[in-house]
Amino acid sequence: MRAVTGPFYENFKMAIDTVRSNKLRSSLTIVGVVIGVIVVMLISSIISGINVSVEKEIQSFGTSSIFLYKMDIGIRTDRPTREERMRKPLTMDDAAAIGKLPTIDLAVPYLDISSNFFGNKINVTGKNGKTSASIQLHGTTAQAEKAPGETLIEGRWFAEGEAQARANVCVIGDSVKASYFPYESPIGQTLEIGGEEFRVVGLLQKREQLFGGGGGNNDQSNTIYMPMSTAERVKPTADDLFILAVAKEGQLSQAKDQVEDLLRVRRHVPFGEKNNFALATADSIIDQFKAITGGVFLAMIVISSVGLMIGGIGVMNIMLVSVTERTREIGIRKALGARQSDILLQFLIEAATLTGLGGMIGLLVGWLLTLLVKLVMPSYVPMWAPIVGFCASVGIGVVFGLFPAWKAARLDPIESLRYE
Repeated sequence: MRAVTGPFYENFKMAIDTVRSNKLRSSLTIVGVVIGVIVVMLISSIISGINVSVEKEIQSFGTSSIFLYKMDIGIRTDRPTREERMRKPLTMDDAAAIGKLPTIDLAVPYLDISSNFFGNKINVTGKNGKTSASIQLHGTTAQAEKAPGETLIEGRWFAEGEAQARANVCVIGDSVKASYFPYESPIGQTLEIGGEEFRVVGLLQKREQLFGGGGGNNDQSNTIYMPMSTAERVKPTADDLFILAVAKEGQLSQAKDQVEDLLRVRRHVPFGEKNNFALATADSIIDQFKAITGGVFLAMIVISSVGLMIGGIGVMNIMLVSVTERTREIGIRKALGARQSDILLQFLIEAATLTGLGGMIGLLVGWLLTLLVKLVMPSYVPMWAPIVGFCASVGIGVVFGLFPAWKAARLDPIESLRYE
């Protein structure tokens, strides 16, 4: 097999030899580059992981779903305004009216009875003696069985007759099962909710956990559903109602307009005034979240670029020292016929090799750290992250190595040979 030769290969070999002969100096030089690439890997993996997790969770409700609530829906960076908090809540009559629209297949109300404005909690107690006040408690109708978002894996949903009779039956999430019935089927078992005994009739599939899950409201499977009439009896003062409407196939846009017009009329919103309720779709919530994470990602990339800049300054410094130390070597190469472009290429390749090695180390360490992060929160390394990280590290070497390389190429061969 023919050996690889040529100016680039020879310069690359010389660059590797230089790095090997100055291991400590080279290692200290590329610390900034390594840190910068690690940060790029970590930030991109965390934000991409969260984006994928949120997208899966929102899309689990279906692409034809419309979310309705009295306050703004989505990922918020601020607290609800006083005007939002004082809005009249949505009602069961609103849900019934929406369900009758020609473009709507289904309208399911969900009443939150977990707590109220003053923070009063309802305790859930099992026969194993465990008590918790952090479980999300919701009242809903028998139509919830047809709604997207929750998947029944054992038992059944409560029937219309049970809802009308205000029966004490409930459907529980996977985390509730793990807490109260870890080694047995929950179907037919009982839980005490707010001092009343409830019979478990259904078990839901474990849901995607946002932001690493956790307990309480952060766990999407830590929930209990009961008939709406029963929930109203357990907590008569509850009025925190959320409505999930499902548009007919291909009619999402028309359905949004019809739902908005209907609620504006029912809630007496004057012409020209903004809505006193929130209406969102899966796509709008995902776009809103990506806009927020995109801003965070941009800010973190700017911060990580500081590490790359510091690494670049270190490379420039070490290359200037290298040019001074190797002045006689440069003079000998020029005397033997090396052109300015040859010397320029030699030092540019050396600088790029130095930062490229730093980039590879940063990618390896960053990848290992993303595996650790994945244990506690969503993490996904997009294909572009390692490519951008490596190209940025090599680019830093080229940019910051350009001046030392130009200085080396401009040295006078005669003066260089006289240099001691």
